[in-house]
Amino acid sequence: MITKDAEKVAPVTPAPVAEVPPRRPRRQHRAWDEVPRWQIYLPLSVYLVFTLVPFYWILLFALRRPGSTSLVPWPLTFEHFEKVWNERSFGTYFQNSVLVGVVTLLMTTLVALAGGYALARFDFRIKRGFMLALLCSQFVPGALLLVPLFQIFAELRMINSLGSVILAETVFQLPLSIILISTFIKNVPYALEEAAWVDGCDRFTAFRVVVLPLLRPGLIAVGSFAFVHSWNHFLFALMFLSNQEKQTIPVGLNTLLSADSVDLGALAAGGIIAAVPVVIVFAFIQKWLITGFSAGAVKG
Repeated sequence: MITKDAEKVAPVTPAPVAEVPPRRPRRQHRAWDEVPRWQIYLPLSVYLVFTLVPFYWILLFALRRPGSTSLVPWPLTFEHFEKVWNERSFGTYFQNSVLVGVVTLLMTTLVALAGGYALARFDFRIKRGFMLALLCSQFVPGALLLVPLFQIFAELRMINSLGSVILAETVFQLPLSIILISTFIKNVPYALEEAAWVDGCDRFTAFRVVVLPLLRPGLIAVGSFAFVHSWNHFLFALMFLSNQEKQTIPVGLNTLLSADSVDLGALAAGGIIAAVPVVIVFAFIQKWLITGFSAGAVKG
């Protein structure tokens, strides 16, 4: 039974709860679809202008008539190309550069393949020291070794021979190539070779059948760098080749420069001749080159 005093007691009200301010949502990065197009295309356009203007300038001097000052190469002329190819012996320089580049590519790839496999699959006492020596050799500029290399090739009677340039280029490309190839081989599972051995293959056959097809992107990446470096290298060809018929394209471009005057049209035409093969090579191997770099950058 409820008494009158109990009826007079006021009901207890709960204490007010302080309101918690809502959290500010974290600032999220905008998706590419939400970014205005001009913020993407404007910096790309500026970069494209700075990249393509030098190439257009070279084409302008190479394709316009001698003595013309027009900013548009019209009417087109190929007089400068005919001049450097025939009168300046660029046809001979081109053949020599192709020979040096292809042979250097083959020798560097074969030797680096053998050395990289040894580093990736075998353990020996001086392995770390050998790797350290390969890395340290990359810090030595080639100019420091010109005098001893010249003496060695003179004793071997290889001066004024393309073989001296090929041998020097191969030796200087090998350290980095061996390191890259060993990284590619480490990404190939060792169990694949073991399975081939169980099936009756020897080590060489297992490597040729199982491992070598998987190394194609890496071999293309290493070979392309060896070719481009030997194609563009100026110092070795200048020092070891004195006969004009044995010189390469970089040395041939240097012959177009003189203290009195410079034929800009011929120089631009020679530069285009020197650049076109490299551009074509990279255009065809671009897919393999990117795949090779991706395979060598991630350890499986």
